[in-house]
Amino acid sequence: MFEKKSNKNSQEEDLGVFKPAKGTSKVIIGHGVKIKGEILNADEIQIDGSADVTLNTDNLIVGSTGEARGNLETHNADVWGKIDGDLKVNGTLTVQEAGEVSGNIEYESLQIKLGGIIKGEIKNSEKIKNISDASSKEDEPKIDNIKEHNN
Repeated sequence: MFEKKSNKNSQEEDLGVFKPAKGTSKVIIGHGVKIKGEILNADEIQIDGSADVTLNTDNLIVGSTGEARGNLETHNADVWGKIDGDLKVNGTLTVQEAGEVSGNIEYESLQIKLGGIIKGEIKNSEKIKNISDASSKEDEPKIDNIKEHNN
């Protein structure tokens, strides 16, 4: 009456502790740590140490003790420390009071707090327009270009 049934599904559930946790992939480079290389498939990267890297992430945070160099591409960047290199920000670049960004910088939105420094080749990138917005403007007739020909 009270016997335990052996079930394959319960065995799979027991092995669940060995599966990676669902959620975001976050990398933290701690104060005093030096890293050189490439960081792939991270949703968020926080640099409090020294990093000479190539990376592509959704969110980049460079802490007050952090120094990042290399080819950095991110959606948002929040800089409290230093960045030097090629930086492409598809969203918002925020340079905090003690933050310093130098090199080839491309951003969509920029926020610099009082005391923050940004220098180098700086370029504002435009948002990509929706195809429907672009086509509706092209479909409108231009009055200046319409001429009537009477034969």
